[in-house]
Amino acid sequence: MQISSLFSKGKTVFSLEIFPPKRSNGGINTIYKTLDGLSEVKPDFISCTYGAGGNIADLSTVEICSIIKEKYDIIPLAHLTCVNSVKSDIDYILSSLKDKGIENILALRGDKNPDLEPKNDFHYAYELIQYIKKDWDFNISSVCYPECHPECDSLYDDIMHLKTKVNEGAEHLISQLFFDNRCFYDFVEKARLAGINVPIEAGIMPIVNKSQIERMVSLCGASIPPKFSKMMSRFGNNPEAIRDAGIAYAIDQIVDLITNGVDGIHLYTMNNPYVAKRIFNAINNLR
Repeated sequence: MQISSLFSKGKTVFSLEIFPPKRSNGGINTIYKTLDGLSEVKPDFISCTYGAGGNIADLSTVEICSIIKEKYDIIPLAHLTCVNSVKSDIDYILSSLKDKGIENILALRGDKNPDLEPKNDFHYAYELIQYIKKDWDFNISSVCYPECHPECDSLYDDIMHLKTKVNEGAEHLISQLFFDNRCFYDFVEKARLAGINVPIEAGIMPIVNKSQIERMVSLCGASIPPKFSKMMSRFGNNPEAIRDAGIAYAIDQIVDLITNGVDGIHLYTMNNPYVAKRIFNAINNLR
C-alpha cells in the first residue's frame, strides 16, 4: 500500500521510525527484538533510516524493510539518501527495494561522508525525487524542518525548496523533531499558503536522557521552550525521572497536535519499544 493513501481514511496516522542496528551490536538479527515490541503498537507504517553513512554495499535498510513487510505485515518506508551516491548506486537500491515488494521511499539528500569520495550526480533531495519519478514507480515521501533547515538562510527559502520537492513528486512529508508545537503550527500555515497541500506528519522524539537532547538539538537546531528547559533542569540527573518526564512531555505534545487536526504523528523511537508503547497507549483512543 502507498503511504499517501493512508491520509484519506479520516483518522490521525501514527507511524514509527527505527534505525539499523550496528554490526558491532549483533548485526541485523537484533532488530527482531525491537520490531517484536514495536509491532504491538500496530503503527500505520514504520520507516527505517539509511545506514552506513551512504555505503552502497550496506543493504540493511532494504533487509529490515523486507522484514517489516513480510514478518510483521506492516507497511515499510525505506529511507534513501543520494549525496554519497551516483545514479547506478541509486538504481541498485531501487531495484533491490522493488524486488522485495517495497513501494514507499523517504527521499533524502543525506550528509556527506568524509570517508567517501565526493559524488556529483545528486546534490539535493529534489534531484533524487525527480530521478526516481522518471523511471520508477514508488510512492515518495520527504522531510521538512519546522524551524528551518540548519543550512538554509531563511524559513521562506526553505519552504520554497520544500515546494520544489513536492512539485517533483513528494506526496507526503515528515517533519524534523520539535519541542514547541507553535513552531510546527506556524510552519504548516506558511507551507499551506505557499501551495504545499500534501499531508504533513509531525515528528516527535521523546527525550529520555540528558545526553540525547544535547545531541539532537545540535543536529537539527530545534529550539527549547521554557517548559522543556525547566523539565530538563529538574529531572536531568535522575534517569528514571527524566525518562518519565520526557514521555509525558511527548504525550502532551501529541494530544495538542491531534486536538488541532494534525495529519499524522511520526514517533522517533530510537529503537525503544517501551517508550513507544507507553506513548501509543496514552494517545490511541484520541485518533
